[in-house]
Amino acid sequence: MLFQWRYDSVARECATALGPAGYGYVQVSPPQEHIAGPQWWTSYQPVGYRIAGRLGDRAAFARMTSACHRAGVKVVVDAVINHMTAGSGTGTGGSAYTKYDYPGTYRDADFHRCRRPIADYRNRDDVQNCELLGLADLDTGSPYVRERLARYLDDLLALGADGFRIDGAKHIASADLAAVKARTTRPRSYWKQEVIFGADEAVRPEEYLDTGDVQEFRYARDLRRALEPGHLPELRDFGEGRGYLPGRRASVFVDNWDTERDGSTLSRRSGAAYTLANVFLLAWPYGSPDVHSGYDFDDRDAGPPDGGAVRACWQDGWTCQHRWPEIARMVAFRNAVRDAPVTHWWDDGHDAVAFGRGDRGYVVLNHGRTPLVREFTTSLPAGDHCDVQGGRWVRVGPDGRFTATVAPDTALALLAAGSVTGPVTGSRACSPR
Repeated sequence: MLFQWRYDSVARECATALGPAGYGYVQVSPPQEHIAGPQWWTSYQPVGYRIAGRLGDRAAFARMTSACHRAGVKVVVDAVINHMTAGSGTGTGGSAYTKYDYPGTYRDADFHRCRRPIADYRNRDDVQNCELLGLADLDTGSPYVRERLARYLDDLLALGADGFRIDGAKHIASADLAAVKARTTRPRSYWKQEVIFGADEAVRPEEYLDTGDVQEFRYARDLRRALEPGHLPELRDFGEGRGYLPGRRASVFVDNWDTERDGSTLSRRSGAAYTLANVFLLAWPYGSPDVHSGYDFDDRDAGPPDGGAVRACWQDGWTCQHRWPEIARMVAFRNAVRDAPVTHWWDDGHDAVAFGRGDRGYVVLNHGRTPLVREFTTSLPAGDHCDVQGGRWVRVGPDGRFTATVAPDTALALLAAGSVTGPVTGSRACSPR
């Protein structure tokens, strides 16, 4: 997720970094016309569905999708279809609006009758018919609203989008979302839906599995609990064994723009725990992983530097996690190991774990304060294999064993020789031998 990047900047990044590293898709921030203001969340208050937001116009969006496709990267768009705004004014594209009147798009009758903020998450009607944060809640049960939303998504598909992340999906009845998707010209397009799990809540993430993937927030929260205090053995059952969503339909992440602001997950401010969590995310065979890439902020409302224009990574506040070597190199690892099973789990009972991915890879995470020195048993074939984390070759014996030293708060990720194919070869850290 290139959060709040302008579309011309995304286009360049697809060509220069995302494609060469082997990323399969890029998620971009909402493109529709929205309320005016410098804060990041203004993008999440739609005024209409013209491509006229802060991050670029219609032409820039189309150029971005074309550039990303040439680089082998698909484009997923953050789609805000639950609500409109909380007030009145003039949008980024010059459109005048009031909370329940958007000329040419919606009128008062197109919104739910509950005109107050959500008060009780144990009440389904409250969650799905009242107003999230005071935002005008669309009546997604209305045939007109469903058709209007489908037309917006179709427009983005026509401009080259490959799929969508549905913002605030929990606040839309699953049947309504299914009806919107069925009305689009490509009802089999990729969807992932933001349905935040909450204990004892009325709306459950499982309700949305028939429509597409669902973001598994428990995964990110539990990663923090495992890595911040250093209880890495808890990672052994990350997935369906913990009661998470089925892995084939789960969208997983270490953090996103909301959680890095509310502190419910790890974030780049978490130091080595954050880096190791992303290594695990890309090494562990559960769900479809998202890497969050944002910008530095002190004020949680702060919008993107320079309006979203990225001149260079690690300048002007752009943090560019997707380019961190420890993370980018694991994209190549994940592409190479694919569906290989977990083998040869090992842990020290506290802050170090290791596991294999069949005969294709092997990972060690050391979150301890001292170097980890030991012999590891793997399913790797005998020979020299690349540690994509350390940039070194490691020899595995005929018995599948190797000995290595892993420094504190670092990882080792062996990729079997010959496992890498296609464009990800350039992401390997080891020079040819």
